[in-house]
Amino acid sequence: MDNNQHERHNDAPGGDRRIITVLVVGLVLALVGNVYLLVRATQLNHDIAQMRESTQAQITKIGDATTALLEQRLEALNEQMRGATDAANAVAKQARSETQRQSVQFSRKLEQQQQQVATEITQLKDATTTANSKLSEVSTDVNGVKTDVNSVKSDIASTQSTLDKTGAELKRVVGDMGVMSGLIATNSKDLVALRALGERNYFEFNLTKSQSTKKVGDVTLTLKKSDPKRNRYSVEVMADDKRVEKKDRTVNEPVQLYVAENRQPYEIVVNQVKKDEVIGYLSTPKVKISRR
Repeated sequence: MDNNQHERHNDAPGGDRRIITVLVVGLVLALVGNVYLLVRATQLNHDIAQMRESTQAQITKIGDATTALLEQRLEALNEQMRGATDAANAVAKQARSETQRQSVQFSRKLEQQQQQVATEITQLKDATTTANSKLSEVSTDVNGVKTDVNSVKSDIASTQSTLDKTGAELKRVVGDMGVMSGLIATNSKDLVALRALGERNYFEFNLTKSQSTKKVGDVTLTLKKSDPKRNRYSVEVMADDKRVEKKDRTVNEPVQLYVAENRQPYEIVVNQVKKDEVIGYLSTPKVKISRR
């Protein structure tokens, strides 16, 4: 029994040493771990501090860049606004200038039109005065014409007895223009009777082909052709600077033409057709009344 106790007593210190060794090793490991953790924590704190500084620097840079960009954009917008304002001011100035110019032109044009209207009114008044004066003259002329007509009627009445005495055979026929002619003469006796009536002017002519032209009254005649067998002829008439050819006309046919300022036509009557010669007369109105 004592031996067993002695053996247990001898074995106890060795076991304690192992435990102590384990504890010491564990403690050392714990210390090493704590040191490692402390170093690691310090390193992490340092890294975090650096990251904070880097992040803050980046944030500062981003803020500065953003501020600069915003300032640039704001300046660009301000520049655009200034440009738009200047352009608007220029357009407004040009519009005001154009409006003023047009206003001046309109005022001048209106003044000219007013002057023109005033002039036209004055001319109209003058024309009205002239027209009234001419109307008075026309009224006087009409009264004179009435007197002349009464005188002509009296002359016709007195001439009628002369016609009865002369025994002239006068007649009216339709001329080549489809207008009823005045009384026509077929011979010298009839022509004397017509002159006695005094209704128209009569100009006798003897027209030959050898003559280039012949002045009869206020017209010019040219014989173009004569045909004694058929009693036909062609004549060219020059009146009012107009040339008219009357072709293939017959004896005692009123060849009619209108001359300016005459309502009644001129009439050419040929009584005889000979070889290269015609004999007749030109009849013209005594009173010239313009056609309307």
